[in-house]
Amino acid sequence: MYLLAYACDNEAWTSRLVSVWLQLAAAHSIVKFLPGFKGPLPFHLETGYVGLDEAEDVQLFYYFIKSQRNSKDDPLLLWLTGGPGCSAFCGLVFEIGPISFEVKEYNGSLPTLVLNPYSWTQVSSILFLDLPVGTGFSYARTPLALQRSDFKQVSHAEQFLRKWLMDHQEFLANPIYIAGDSYSCKIVPVIVQNISNGNNDGIEPLLNVKALIRYSSITYNAECLKNVDAFDKCISDIEDSHILERKCPSDAPRLIETLGKRRYLRENPQELLHSKPDLPTIGCRTYGHVLVTYWANDDNVHKAHLDSYNIN
Repeated sequence: MYLLAYACDNEAWTSRLVSVWLQLAAAHSIVKFLPGFKGPLPFHLETGYVGLDEAEDVQLFYYFIKSQRNSKDDPLLLWLTGGPGCSAFCGLVFEIGPISFEVKEYNGSLPTLVLNPYSWTQVSSILFLDLPVGTGFSYARTPLALQRSDFKQVSHAEQFLRKWLMDHQEFLANPIYIAGDSYSCKIVPVIVQNISNGNNDGIEPLLNVKALIRYSSITYNAECLKNVDAFDKCISDIEDSHILERKCPSDAPRLIETLGKRRYLRENPQELLHSKPDLPTIGCRTYGHVLVTYWANDDNVHKAHLDSYNIN
């Protein structure tokens, strides 16, 4: 039985088949230890599933981390990673979460997790959500439920948040912020609008949404895209994440770009199947993205998901 997990950088993602056993005995569970992290976690981490739609054929997986300051009053942030199809785990360990990978050359052992001193969980509680369905550990029970679109993402995000808060009513009064990066910036404003409409229609629980946050958003405006392309050419030899660092390749082969250069799938298939991706090396800012692949496919990580139920 297999589940699709993802490793991703700012815009590219690559899927890996990971065989895992998932704990479904309860809707959620408290995680006190993580493989690769020394000792118990010094923050509250909860993981679980929320079933959506009438038959609950859509099962969305989340990571929830309480604010390390004052979870009773601090904001609650719903974070959506881009793609579409990048796991929320990317946001947790590469962007705003309390842990990250220790960047050292892979030696065959389990990569090490360390604390991130710049985590947003120092001032807010964060829900990292695997959305759309089929992303990360989120899954569907039927082929029909696996169908995806931007409108379904919006509906699923709103359903998820209302159902999750029904089970975590201590956060109902907290100010809520809907946030996302890259592709998710496209749907974040619509999610906020849907929630506002639902509140006005009296759908409970009422959500105390204060604002939206969009990070590294993308544009589909033709004139803007031309200007962005021109700018990209000007900085093509510069490491855009830090201009004083050496230029590094992406952490994942840009499969979509590769396919886009061919007229049909049968053209030069050997080149696609046997070409070795140009991955970042030690010293690159994105080398941690390489480590996540080894970490996610380690047997100890699989065992951390426990129990005898598995996903087809």
